[in-house]
Amino acid sequence: MNLFVIGNENGRSQERKNMAIVTLVGSGQMASALTFPLFENGYEVRLVGSPLDGDVIARLRQDNYHINLDRTLHDGVKYYTIDQLSEALDDAELVVCGVSSFGVDWFLESVFPVIRADVPVISVTKGMIDYPDGRLQVYPEYWAERMPEDHQIELFAIGGPCTARDLSDHDHSFVAYCGKDLEKLAWIREHFATDYYHIAITDDVVGLEAAVALKNGYALGTAIAIGMKNRCGDDGIAHVNSKAALFQQSVWEMDQLLGIVGGSHKMIMYAAGDLDVTVAGGRSRKVGQYLGEGFSMPEIEAKLAGQTLEAVVIATRTAKAVKAMAKAGRIKETDFPLLMHVDQCLNAGAKVNIPWHDFETVTRDAVK
Repeated sequence: MNLFVIGNENGRSQERKNMAIVTLVGSGQMASALTFPLFENGYEVRLVGSPLDGDVIARLRQDNYHINLDRTLHDGVKYYTIDQLSEALDDAELVVCGVSSFGVDWFLESVFPVIRADVPVISVTKGMIDYPDGRLQVYPEYWAERMPEDHQIELFAIGGPCTARDLSDHDHSFVAYCGKDLEKLAWIREHFATDYYHIAITDDVVGLEAAVALKNGYALGTAIAIGMKNRCGDDGIAHVNSKAALFQQSVWEMDQLLGIVGGSHKMIMYAAGDLDVTVAGGRSRKVGQYLGEGFSMPEIEAKLAGQTLEAVVIATRTAKAVKAMAKAGRIKETDFPLLMHVDQCLNAGAKVNIPWHDFETVTRDAVK
């Protein structure tokens, strides 16, 4: 596993890139936020809405305002509906996969077949697939296994602590891009790197992608403390010790899982950073907060109707994988007390009852 940080290069002229084309498929928040560094680096940027993004594209065509990102994109970004996909891909030198985890198979079946084999794809999609034997597989590997042998597009991915709105606002962000071809990855990096968007590159695809997938489920678990209002002090401000303790346990369990799936423990830095920004806000936080407030999952799903709850999916899949591996005698369920409790709350109707003493036992036994 190699990890590199390369200095930023600003002021790349449009003439130097000769207005090379980058096409982003899926106009979700993160893909749309990536239009900012791409456009500012002088590329022709084409943003394609998925079949679910019709309203987003319609409004963007009016005044560049993104109704979900709540930001106005650069005037000059070009917008396409999904029926214009072939046109949007014409002459593109790089494609960004911007769908959620629920669009993984759609992208595999509908988008990859119309991308030229010599055009690399970099993905912002986060998550993993679980198998009955307990194996967890990151999406770049899932896609690579299922593409025809005569159409093996080079796949790369993005991970790390970066919210779409902060990136749009040019807040300093430090992420990692991963892929097996580091030379090509460095070339991709040049498209995005700016004086506010800082990018390391690594060939540890499994490690980085697993790290940033796991953080969604553990962000849900950490955010439970935010909803436990009975733990507030006299001033009404929630105590932060319990949240920090759950954050700490989350990092511990994610690090163990990284080793199990075959990733480098060095990638825990991206899991921890991404955990922090995810707990700060968003859907994963809301699910955990509502659990902490005592709501059941059916009540939470009703509150968040229409929103994609990727944290619930990854927490459930990871817990299923851990149970399968434990049944096979490879690991013990008791080594992951927070994950197992979150799974019970999500899928068995359990009420929040944080297993604090189990945290003590697991970490104590592990360092003997």
